[in-house]
Amino acid sequence: MIDTAMLMAAGLGKRMRPLTATRPKPLVKVAGKPLMDHALDRLEAGGVRKVVVNVHYLADTVEAHLKARRCGMEFIVSDERAKLLETGGGLMQAKPLLGDQPFFCVNSDNFWVDGPAETFAMMRRVWDPVRMDALLLLVPQARAYCHSGMGDFRMDADGRLTRRREGHVAPFVYIGIQILSPTLLADPPGDVFSTNIFWNRAIEAGRLYGVSHQGLWFDVGTPAAIPVVESTLAYG
Repeated sequence: MIDTAMLMAAGLGKRMRPLTATRPKPLVKVAGKPLMDHALDRLEAGGVRKVVVNVHYLADTVEAHLKARRCGMEFIVSDERAKLLETGGGLMQAKPLLGDQPFFCVNSDNFWVDGPAETFAMMRRVWDPVRMDALLLLVPQARAYCHSGMGDFRMDADGRLTRRREGHVAPFVYIGIQILSPTLLADPPGDVFSTNIFWNRAIEAGRLYGVSHQGLWFDVGTPAAIPVVESTLAYG
């Protein structure tokens, strides 16, 4: 069972200004509690027992919040105070802390509501290490609330992913939750780089897969997204 996760919490949160002028983005409150806690609550309910959290901007505040949180999970901090490493670099630095088994990786700037199945249990069922190096959780473009763009991926009948073609709209948006094999985290191009490097390698090998989320998802990247989330939850 996959019971380890990485929570990506080191970003500067520039799009969330002015709310991030005095607090890190993971601690911006949505529906009564910090974004980070929504994600951690889901991880804990989904059976995750160890969470590696990378920190950079206002890192002391994030660490203090984790220490004050009472739960059954173990928290390990991957310290990026000296240099923000982006998503791929952050994963490489955290790799020794994550262990040698597949793990979840979750962005702290999204908000989701489960569909008929609990998200992490569903992803565990779909995950196949024989065929996959990464399994991305996607949502149809039409249900990507508060998200702008032309989509990220196309998905075939077996779940294998390819990139959106230039000048075209792709039907699926990546929503910041994935399962990664640690074997994919190899041969970094430098210290600072995007996870896209790893995804591109997996695509070339035919080993990047996706699964469609059946619940609600919100891209909480700007202050304007917060009332949309809260009003939708209240209406529901």
